[in-house]
Parts: sequence; C-alpha cells; structure tokens
Amino acid sequence: MNRILQMTALAALQIGCATVALAGEAAPPPPMSFFITSVGLGKGGDLGGIAGADAHCQALAKAAGSTATNWRAYLSTQGAPAVNARDRIGKGPWFNAKGGRVAQSVADLHGDTLDQARMGNTLTKATALTEKGDPNKGVGDTPNQHDILTGSQLDGNAFPASAGDRTCKNWTSSAADGIAQLGHHDRTGGPGTSWNAVHPSRGCSQENLVATGGNGHFYCFVPN
Repeated sequence: MNRILQMTALAALQIGCATVALAGEAAPPPPMSFFITSVGLGKGGDLGGIAGADAHCQALAKAAGSTATNWRAYLSTQGAPAVNARDRIGKGPWFNAKGGRVAQSVADLHGDTLDQARMGNTLTKATALTEKGDPNKGVGDTPNQHDILTGSQLDGNAFPASAGDRTCKNWTSSAADGIAQLGHHDRTGGPGTSWNAVHPSRGCSQENLVATGGNGHFYCFVPN
C-alpha cells in the first residue's frame, strides 16, 4: 500500500513539474502583419500600379519567411473609383517582424476619435521595421530615408481630384514632375509628425524621391 502511495505521489509531482514548465514557456510572438519595404522598386513613383506594389509586398514578405499570401500596400489611388489606403488593410491588429504590436485597429491607427487619437498607434522608428526586422533609416541616419509613399490624407483616405495628383498617376509615373504624398515613419521632421501624411514629394522620379529624404519605400499590411 505504501508503495502505491509513493508511486502516486511521484506521478503527481512529475505532472506538477511539467505543468510549471509549460506555464513558464513564453508564447510564440504573433506572425508579422506589418512592415516597411526594405527596398523600393527603384523606379520612383512607378510601382506598376497598386497591384505592382502589392506584389512587391508579397515578394519581400515571402523572402523573409512569411506564410501570409494576401499582403497589401498602404497606398491610395485617385479618380473614379478612388481607393482609400485605410480600406485595404483589414481591421487589425498588426504586428511587426519582432512581434511588437503597431496598432490595434484601423481607428487607432488613424486616430479616428479623440480617444483613439490619444491612444494612437506605436509607429516610430523603433517599431516601424522592415520585413527583415531591421529599422528603416530616418533622421540622423545617412542617408535619411524616412519619406514613405502613401498618397493618402491623415485619415487614410484618398485625396479628391480637386487636390491634384498626389499618387504619381496612381503609382504608374516616374516623371520628374508629379507628386506623391509622403509620411514619416520616424515621426520626425517636416511640417508635421504624421506617419502617413506630412508633405508632397518634389516629383515622381527616383532622384526626386531621394532628394526629399526617401527611397521609394512604402508600408505593407496583412488585411487580417
């Protein structure tokens, strides 16, 4: 009888230790669902249209080990019908390559209400990482590449036609003239600190994007 009791106690102790060990294990980080492109397409504002930008997001994500197959570029287009960047990226939440949450929802991402604006998102130079998990160059780095293509207003919607072209002809132009609306991923410099709408580019050529502190990079999201 004592032998049975001893064996029962030992089994209970082993189960207890296993439970403690499991409880002590850290949960795996959420899969990446947001990044800044580590490289642009090299053709200024000509991304091959919004479909070409999506394909670039997908290719970079796959090369980095992502299994998601529905990556979308955070870009707006103008005209009929206009495409709003905020409508392309799902509901959230979104996480960077290291598992850090950058925003809980579309409303938090854009600060749709006063409370959501106060809560905001966590997008900064430290969290707005590339698909490789590296920080993107910003103010203080050489070269500064904090200009991010968005073609969007602060609320993530497209500009009206009356505002003129803000999307390099819906991401098909690399001409010296033209305009792309830009955000600053490091929330530094320019007339504002918005991640998605600070100032327009000098033009749509690669040289003009570089001249204002960019390199043709853009944001990519999984519409979860």
